[in-house]
Amino acid sequence: MSPPRARRLDELDVLRGFALFGILVVNALLVAGPSTVYGGGPGAPAPDRVAAWLVIALVTAKFYVLFSFLFGYSFVFQARAARRAGAAFAPRHLRRTAGLFALGALHAVLLYPGDVLTTYAVLALVLYGLRGLTVRAALRLAATLLLLLSALLLGYGLLTVALTEPVTATAYAPRAAERAAAYRGDAASVLGTHLRDLPAALGTDLLYAPAMLAAFLGGLAAAKSRLAERRGRDRAWLRRTALRTLPLGLGGGAVAACCASGPLDGRWFLAGQAVSVLTAPALATSYACGLLLLLRRAGDRVPAAPGVLAVAGRMALSHYLTQSLVLAWVFSGYGLGLYDRAGTVAVLAGCVPLYGVQLALGAWLAARTRYGPAEHLLRAVTRGRRPRALPRGVTTPASTAAPPAAPADPEQRADRAGDGVRPAP
Repeated sequence: MSPPRARRLDELDVLRGFALFGILVVNALLVAGPSTVYGGGPGAPAPDRVAAWLVIALVTAKFYVLFSFLFGYSFVFQARAARRAGAAFAPRHLRRTAGLFALGALHAVLLYPGDVLTTYAVLALVLYGLRGLTVRAALRLAATLLLLLSALLLGYGLLTVALTEPVTATAYAPRAAERAAAYRGDAASVLGTHLRDLPAALGTDLLYAPAMLAAFLGGLAAAKSRLAERRGRDRAWLRRTALRTLPLGLGGGAVAACCASGPLDGRWFLAGQAVSVLTAPALATSYACGLLLLLRRAGDRVPAAPGVLAVAGRMALSHYLTQSLVLAWVFSGYGLGLYDRAGTVAVLAGCVPLYGVQLALGAWLAARTRYGPAEHLLRAVTRGRRPRALPRGVTTPASTAAPPAAPADPEQRADRAGDGVRPAP
C-alpha cells in the first residue's frame, strides 16, 4: 500500500468519525423525546429553544448526507478489493448487505426504531444495480432524485399549510403523556413501543430513501473520478469549495429550522424539509472541506491530530450501536427512564463526554485490533468465514505511521487496500 493511498483512506475515515458525532447529536435528541427535539415549545427555557433551532439548522440531515456519501464512496473500494483478491464481488456484497440488514433489524427492535442500517442495506442492493453508471450519469440521477423528492415534500407541505389547522400543545398532550409512560416503563413496554413505532419509522425511511440513494450515487461518482486523490490535499480547492457551498447550506438550514422549530408553526415542517433536501448536501460539503483544511493545519503541527477521528471512522458501526445502547439506557425504561425529562441543552452537553469516551476507547482498542467488534462480525459475514487477524503493525492510523509491508496473501492485501472505507450507518 503506497503512502498516497494510505492518506486517502485515512481522510475518509476522518470524515466518517466527524460525521459520527453529528449523528450522535441528532439521535440523542430524538431518543430523548419530542419536547427535547424542538426545544420544549414556547414555554420552555430560551436556551433550549435556541439550541434546538440551531441543531436543526446546522446539524440535522447534514451528517447523514455525509455518511451516505461515504457509503457510496466505499462501495467502489469494496468492489476493487474483491477484484484484487480474485473473489466474486456479488456474493460478498449480498452477504454484507444481509448482515447489515440483520444488525439493523435487531437495532431497530431493541434500541432505536429510527435505525437506518436496514435502509442502507436495501439501497446497497439498488446501488449494486447502478454500479455501471458513468460519473456524469450518476450525478444526473442523484440530482433528479433530490429534485423529485423536494417537489413532493414541497407540494404536500403547502397543501398541509392550506388545508389544515395547527396542532396545539393541549391537543397533543394526552398522546405525548401516553408515549412517555410507555418509554419509561419496563423492558416489555419499551419493546412494545418500538414495535408500534416501526411502521412509521419504515415509512419515513422509505420517504427519504431517494435522498439517501442520491448521496450514495454522489459517493459512487466521486470514487470513480478519484476525487479524494485529486483534491483531498488541495488546500486551495478545499477552501474555495467550502466557501462557495456554505451560504446555500446555511440559508437552507435556517429555512428548515424556521419551519420546524419556529417562528412558523408545525404545518410548515414538510416545506422546510423540501428546502433541506436540496441544501443539506451543500452544508455537508462545506463541513467536510472545512474539516480537512483544519486537520491539514493541525496535522502540520501535531501529526497525530487526525488519527483519533480516523480510528473512530474505522469503528463507526461499533460506535453507532454503542451510542444507541447508551442512549436507550439513559432515556428509556431499560435504565434511567429520562424520556422527555431532559432539556435540549442538557442532552447536547451529555453528547460531548459520551463521544469523548468513545474516542478514548477507540484509541485503546486500536492498539490491539484494527476494527471494532461489529466491524469484525460484518467482515466475517462478508467473507463467509472468520477473517485472519491482521498484524499488530497495521493498527496505527495511516496518517501517523509508515505503511506496513504488503502481505503475501492476495485476499488479505485486498482487504487492507479497502481498510477504512467500510460502510457506516
